[in-house]
Amino acid sequence: MEGSSSRHVALRTALLGWSPEGWRDLPWRRTRDPWAVLVSELMLQQTQVSRVLGPFEAFVRRFPDPGACAAAAAGDVVAAWAGLGYNRRAVLLHRSATQVVERHGGRLPAQLDALLALPGVGPYTARAVLVFAFGQDHGVVDTNAARVLARAVAGAPLGAHEVQARADEVVPPADAWRWNQSVLDLGATVCLRRRPRCGACPLAVAGACAWHAHGHPLPDPADGSAGVSGAQSRFAGSDRQGRGRLVAALRRGPVALAQVAHAAGWPEDPGRAERIVAALVADGLAVRRGDRLVLP
Repeated sequence: MEGSSSRHVALRTALLGWSPEGWRDLPWRRTRDPWAVLVSELMLQQTQVSRVLGPFEAFVRRFPDPGACAAAAAGDVVAAWAGLGYNRRAVLLHRSATQVVERHGGRLPAQLDALLALPGVGPYTARAVLVFAFGQDHGVVDTNAARVLARAVAGAPLGAHEVQARADEVVPPADAWRWNQSVLDLGATVCLRRRPRCGACPLAVAGACAWHAHGHPLPDPADGSAGVSGAQSRFAGSDRQGRGRLVAALRRGPVALAQVAHAAGWPEDPGRAERIVAALVADGLAVRRGDRLVLP
């Protein structure tokens, strides 16, 4: 236990000494508003930071709180989600806003179970809101943080329960906001999935990274560790691409059902396009009105 405690001190000292100089300048780091934090976290799911910067600021200007979002049509929220992909997140955010208004008086709850009950809010997003908005002591585990935990903290692959436990145990008391921001940025910019930049890593330089201290033995501890995502499936030619094309067309206006195959990019495969339409309707991203498809 004592050795573990000493390693935690070394980890904290090295990483917190690196921040905020090592951080990226991100607009959601300049707010502690729970709604804005939730919006940013949902936008960032499976989406590059560079694609979120502009849409985030425009979105929170248009929908500055859960009440404004809930009062709008779901289609308006989907329209404001343009450029981000994975459009179902917009529908889930609208549903979350509606529940926050109906069940929590328009204020995001500060309890883990209550946040997890909101549509589209999973363990990572719920803890991110608790840490970055409410300052609670939790470990925030996305794919970048999970990679740092497996390599630096454990030096071995971690199971699903282990990764959250390790994340929680290394959080400096009352300094979770700064710590988690540092872990996330270290994983995003230095402790990379391929070719980690160990020479620029404050943990490796300080001898506080377990994997580095043992000479980077293979296999990489991050490979197969819980929470560490692999490569995404091919986008070109996928159903995701067709869905994106069709939602983009719907943002411009109603699409005749006879034209959905063309709008999805599959003019010679109307059966595939119809399956996409059925999925969009089921997900709440589109509505059939007569012979047209429209945003909800």
